[in-house]
Amino acid sequence: QFENIILRADRDGTTVRLKDVARVEFGAQSYGFDTKYNGKPTGAFAIQLLPGANALNVAEAVRAKMDELAPSFPPGVEWFSPYDSTTFVKISIEEVIKSLAEAMVLVFLVMLLFLQNFRATLIPTLVIPVALLGTFLGMSLIGFTINQLTLFAMVLAIGIVVDDAIVVIENVERIMSEERLPPREATRKAMDQITGAVIAITVVLAAVFIPSALQGGAAGEIYKQFALTIAIAMAFSAFLALGFTPALCATMLKSEHHDKQPNRFFRFFNKYYDKVQHTYVGHITGAVKHAPRWMILFAVLAILTGFLFARIPGSFLPEEDQGYALAIVQLPPGATIERTDKVFQQIHAKLQEMPGFEGLMAVSGFSFVGAGENVGMGFIRLKPWEERELTAPEFIGQANGAFSTIKEAQIFVVNLPTVQGLGQFGGFDMWLQDRAGAGHEALNGARNQLLGAAAQNPVLTGVRPNGLENAPQLQLHVDRVQAQAMGMSVNDIYSAIQLMLAPVYVNDFFYEGRIKRVSIQADAPYRMGAESLGRFYTPSTLAAASGAAATSTMIPVSNVVSSEWVTNPPSLTRYNGYAAVNIVGSQAPGRSSGEAMSTMEDLVTNELPAGYGYDWAGMSYQEILAGNSATLLLVLSIVVVFLCLAALYESWSIPLAVLLVVPIGILGALSFSMLRGLPNDLYFKIGMTTVIGLAAKNAILIIEFAVEQRREGKTLREAVIEACRLRFRPILMTSFAFIMGVVPMAISTGAGANSRHAIGTGVIGGMVFATFIGLLLIPVFFVVVRRMLGDKLD
Repeated sequence: QFENIILRADRDGTTVRLKDVARVEFGAQSYGFDTKYNGKPTGAFAIQLLPGANALNVAEAVRAKMDELAPSFPPGVEWFSPYDSTTFVKISIEEVIKSLAEAMVLVFLVMLLFLQNFRATLIPTLVIPVALLGTFLGMSLIGFTINQLTLFAMVLAIGIVVDDAIVVIENVERIMSEERLPPREATRKAMDQITGAVIAITVVLAAVFIPSALQGGAAGEIYKQFALTIAIAMAFSAFLALGFTPALCATMLKSEHHDKQPNRFFRFFNKYYDKVQHTYVGHITGAVKHAPRWMILFAVLAILTGFLFARIPGSFLPEEDQGYALAIVQLPPGATIERTDKVFQQIHAKLQEMPGFEGLMAVSGFSFVGAGENVGMGFIRLKPWEERELTAPEFIGQANGAFSTIKEAQIFVVNLPTVQGLGQFGGFDMWLQDRAGAGHEALNGARNQLLGAAAQNPVLTGVRPNGLENAPQLQLHVDRVQAQAMGMSVNDIYSAIQLMLAPVYVNDFFYEGRIKRVSIQADAPYRMGAESLGRFYTPSTLAAASGAAATSTMIPVSNVVSSEWVTNPPSLTRYNGYAAVNIVGSQAPGRSSGEAMSTMEDLVTNELPAGYGYDWAGMSYQEILAGNSATLLLVLSIVVVFLCLAALYESWSIPLAVLLVVPIGILGALSFSMLRGLPNDLYFKIGMTTVIGLAAKNAILIIEFAVEQRREGKTLREAVIEACRLRFRPILMTSFAFIMGVVPMAISTGAGANSRHAIGTGVIGGMVFATFIGLLLIPVFFVVVRRMLGDKLD
């Protein structure tokens, strides 16, 4: 039908049809874009989430719809997903659930070791699922989903929610053993003694997260889900400890148990535990006598804490092995898509020789750096985590080494961003700004100078411009005066150039149930260079007015159009009002993103001429915001805990004595993280906030009992020593239960392991120091504070 369209009909009956002067065919809308999976042609499309959408639900809905459409596909056509970000999410959640189950088992064994009574051990074990169910209910009410952050909080909550139950059960067991009271009476007496401590512990562990939950930005969203989940778990834990746990103690515990001889293993444990407890009490007796010496030691540890806190490298979130890597490919400007496809063939051949590789989704003609036939990107799919030994960062290092031998293109293999939407790649995201208005050429020179310096720096790797290089362009200049003198319309000239050189959309037509677009342009042989302008004609009004023949009224546009080849940037970008270029890169192995960003800042300041500045975007910007608020967040958490305890005890001395142990816990978190080479990222900050509450919990258990002993008339020395003796076992139980509950996170492998390491390592270190060093110093803190208020030691 299109071929038979009549363009011209003469009086003698002759006609000129479209097929006489044009080639009519079906074709692709664009020939500058191509996708292949492992070398086979594919029709690819991407799906992105709307704000607030759930990734797992969307992925499930897409798969269901594709399965529904699959029967209508042509023979031999099937659908698959070469890149699916939800795989990492699902596997990560499964790994955290695995850690959750392992934590419950380890906590049960710790409690059984200390309580040495299966019935007593069963009580806090029953509390765990009830508290977690209550937490799920609270999460549902405030609109939280089950994700990595909330599940991290659940793992920590296992060790925390049993604390209250352990404190109750241990005290009931102790009273039944020492005073030979029946379970019901022992439970009542125990609750009279420890209700205040349980309430104080709950208030502290919930209040310490209040500043975190109120923080804004991307970091605030992460803090909020973790903090509120822990707070909800603590609220249910306290409710159960004051009601459910005492009821179970009164009904499940048996007096006959205390008359039985423990088995050989428990006798062996009790023998050495009694020695440790005796040594500990003896130490406390001497420590309270020489309190100033121990306060000097505390001052040294506090200074060391501040020194390490300032020295630990910063980061935003740890880079994860997400099961994929991203290859950024850029050929010289002007290269065709055929050359780009050949480069991807070489990439695929080298990847097939590498262990851990599963598939390559090659996209030619488009990349995150820009669109053009000379660029492309490849989504490299790795084998499942359990089927390979290499991690994604290790694979990326090997791939970059292998691709360096491909000389036809510049290829960078990078990790994917930890948080989708905050940047396009892992690593840092910098904008180099021309703040003095030196011009584009000078900015390009400064960029190249910065890239050269970054390439020589051992802290940095893969530093590159995130944009298209200057490309050759054919500039056309219309001589308007000459065109007017020759009677040619400028609009006709521009229209002729557009119609011939660029595909022009005309209209749509209906074909076999689908709407097709109609586009026109000069055939390929007639638009290959500047000489093609001599084949494009436009009418001249002067020739028609002079009475010349109709054929003589058409003039080639080359008479009024001149051309020249130039090299120009495809686009000019500005960032925060300044002309700027985007530079991205990563930290070298063993370094943190904070160190990489600091190094880039130093290079811009010291290596570039005056007039150039920098700004940060994406995750780098969020890292700066989170780092600026970290110290304030820490201070506010301590202040909120102090105010809550001051209101609870109506005293400032008890909160002060409790919170003096906090630097010890933070020192442990810093020490363990730095020994393992982990930075100060968001997960570390979450763990450090948790340590503040847990360290205060240990102090509350001792100081609460010391205050009670003082009310009963004992001297300060006797009260402290007796409180340490009575609370030594429950503190060790709760601390070891928490530590063992977090161990699976700290030693985990697979998807999301780096995040679990970041939070688990710091929390374990903080609890180890808060337990072993804190137990030695907490009595000293209480004695020093009380003596400052005028109390006598004896």
